[in-house]
Amino acid sequence: MADAFDSYDLAGTKLANRIAMAPMTRSRAYGTGNTPTDLMATYYAQRASAGLIITEGTQPSVVGQGYTNTPGLHSDEQVEAWRKVTDAVHAEGGVIFAQLMHSGRIGHPSLLPDGLIPVAPSSVKAAGQLHTFDGMQDFVEPKELTDAEIRATVADFAAAARNAVAAGFDGVEIHGANGYLVHQFLSDNVNQRTDAWGGSVDGRIRFAVEVATAVAAAIGAEKTAIRLSPANPYNDITETGAEEVYPALVAALAPLGLAYLHLVEGDREFTRTLRAAWPGTFILNPATHPQPTGPDALALIADGTTDLVSYGALFLANPDLPARLAAEGPFNTPDFAAAFGGDHRGYTDYPALEG
Repeated sequence: MADAFDSYDLAGTKLANRIAMAPMTRSRAYGTGNTPTDLMATYYAQRASAGLIITEGTQPSVVGQGYTNTPGLHSDEQVEAWRKVTDAVHAEGGVIFAQLMHSGRIGHPSLLPDGLIPVAPSSVKAAGQLHTFDGMQDFVEPKELTDAEIRATVADFAAAARNAVAAGFDGVEIHGANGYLVHQFLSDNVNQRTDAWGGSVDGRIRFAVEVATAVAAAIGAEKTAIRLSPANPYNDITETGAEEVYPALVAALAPLGLAYLHLVEGDREFTRTLRAAWPGTFILNPATHPQPTGPDALALIADGTTDLVSYGALFLANPDLPARLAAEGPFNTPDFAAAFGGDHRGYTDYPALEG
């Protein structure tokens, strides 16, 4: 029977345990050109006892930025700054993957240079607002990507993955969840295309598959992973056909030999369906809302539901979380206002936190 505190072979990379730190948006890339800072290096190094750290969402291109002060991996300056982070984590014996997150329509023109506006599979405006440097603003109608622009965006992901490896990351996780660009292509309310990038199930999964294929070709499948959140309505997403789309997506991704599939859970029975279909390492961010994922989730490793469990909110308040889980506590309670610098985006639920 597997134990959460056993070491684990992740596609040739040895993990100290089966406890992962989930990606969480921080908005603290205060360096020039959205570069990581010494504070970020300290933050991640403090949590290096995780078997695997997955960073906050990191934009693969300028237009991929959706929030204030989020880091990128599309410039030499950003690559150099990230090296401080990866070096700090490796010095503490940790393993760290960069999450590549293109926010798609979740963003605002005021965050982008040169008159750019957010992009999406179709010109469908998201309901709601987000924080900008000028306060709360409504989402705008995004620009529908052309075929050529979609292909260029796939290439942006591959280039950012190469930059991640150059910056010292052990791999990358493609963010295909929580209402951002990859998830927007999978949805049926944002993706209203009738060409080869939409319409049918095969059309809706195509972007995710091509991004994963391009990234794996760029840096190796053993360094490439993907995160999915079937039927997650966050960021105004509708997926009426999730029970068809995700098995098809998993089947299309499986032959690539990716390092892992990271699932943001909605329904436990569907988790079991996707787990059974996935031939490689499976990481689960279990459904525990409104409470953060707690120590009980480790039983999901023992019973075979997942290979690793990812923790978000509890890692904010407990940098030494694996040791605390092993000792069965005590656990500090997350203080979200403090954790996010008293900032602005109004995190009120855990799906939002665990970006």
